[in-house]
Amino acid sequence: QLQLVESGGGLVQPGGSLRLSCTASGHNLRYYAIGWFRQVPGKEREGVSCMPSDSTTPHYVDSVKGRFTISRDIAKNTAYLQMSSLTPEDTAVYYCAATAYEVSIRYMCETGKFDYWGQGTQVSVSS
Repeated sequence: QLQLVESGGGLVQPGGSLRLSCTASGHNLRYYAIGWFRQVPGKEREGVSCMPSDSTTPHYVDSVKGRFTISRDIAKNTAYLQMSSLTPEDTAVYYCAATAYEVSIRYMCETGKFDYWGQGTQVSVSS
């Protein structure tokens, strides 16, 4: 059973940066598509960025393009979401997810079709 644990969230000022980590255990994350999602209370969960298992052609939601970067470190069995130029609109609980069953990465990101989920980490952007 794949288990995911997020870390790296916190409070940051507008314009600042954070790097979220998603550490996997139980299986090797290199064989899974990974995704980062976020949710604000009262709103639907949003797919922020997703990457197929071969780490090619990641998908980003338009609002984070050019500011966020998804990556993975196979040796550390960890996925990352580097976030820069943060705005208050980025405030949310961020979740990482993984699945071994891949179709279009954009479709998976937009629908949340992932099997394994972390517990979430809070990101707050405020002055």
